[in-house]
Amino acid sequence: MCLAVPGRIVSIDDHDGTLMSVVDFGGIKKDVCLEYIPDAEVGQYVVVHVGFALQRLDEESAMRTLAEFEHLGVLREEFSDGFELAAQQAGVDNPNSPPNGNSGVKP
Repeated sequence: MCLAVPGRIVSIDDHDGTLMSVVDFGGIKKDVCLEYIPDAEVGQYVVVHVGFALQRLDEESAMRTLAEFEHLGVLREEFSDGFELAAQQAGVDNPNSPPNGNSGVKP
C-alpha cells in the first residue's frame, strides 16, 4: 500500500540542487523532496506521497490523521521493512535478515 501521509518538516536543505527536507511522521523521520512546494518552511505540516511533499496541511488535520494511521497500524506498514513485515505476518524468518539467527520474528 502506498499512502499520502502527513508529516512535520524538521529541516530543509539543498542536496545537489534539489530542495530536500527531513519530515517527521509521528516519530518516524524520512528524507522528502520539497520541489513541488519550494516555499514550505520548517515546522509546517505537509502531505507526502512516495517521497514528495505535495501540499501543506494544518496541524490539527495532520495530528488527527497520524493518530488514526497509528491506531490502524498504517504507519508501521508504510514505513517498515516490507520483507520483515511480510515474514512476521507469515510466521517465517526474513530471508534478508543477518545470519546471526535473530530475524526479529517473535515466536
